[in-house]
This record gives sequence, structure tokens and C-alpha cells, in this order.
Amino acid sequence: MMEAIAPSTETTIDPVRVFRLLGDETRLRAAVLMHRHGELCVCELTDAIGVSQPKMSRHLGHLRDVGLVATRRSGQWVHYALRPDLPAWLGDALAALTGEPPFADDSTRLRSAMARHRDQCEQ
Repeated sequence: MMEAIAPSTETTIDPVRVFRLLGDETRLRAAVLMHRHGELCVCELTDAIGVSQPKMSRHLGHLRDVGLVATRRSGQWVHYALRPDLPAWLGDALAALTGEPPFADDSTRLRSAMARHRDQCEQ
């Protein structure tokens, strides 16, 4: 059973709060991956970044709480995506990082993780 992406409770994006949250490497790496690849399952993000599932879920929860990401549940898995209405300045900042280390390596690992997990994530 798939549920729609839950809307964020935040309606405005505070740049100071955003950059403070993205000052954490795990959250920044997850945001860059979601910007580049769209909606991702938490299991795909854990494999790509190399952190535990509870740690990744906690970081994604912070991003959700400030209104950067929306969620969708599919079975036991939660999928995360950046809100489509994020300000252009944030999209530009995330896009500028996609080819830089460690973000480019994360994308390579993510493609492998997606190949391994995509069928499981949609059950």
C-alpha cells in the first residue's frame, strides 16, 4: 500500500535555518542526492552515504521538520523527496555540489543501491 507524499508543516524556508541544518555532512549529502535523483527510499540513502538506518532516518526527520522534504510511506519503507517548491537559490546551491567529492561518489553508490533495493522499497 502506497501513501501520498505528506506535505510539510513548514510553509516558508528560512535560509539561516536551512544552512544551519545543511551544515551537517549527512544531511547535506542526502539533500544533494535527493536534488539530483528525486524521491529516494531511506534504505537507498543509507547505502549511498554509508550510515545506519536509524541515523539516516533521524537526519531526514530534521529536514522534514523544517520543511525541506516531504515523505511517502510504502510498506515498511519511507521515501523522501525535496519539496518541489523550494526556492531557486537552494536548488542552485545543491546543484553546484553534485560533481564534487564526496557527492559524486555518493551518486555512484546510490545507483548501485537503487538497483539492489528498488523492488523491495515498493512492497
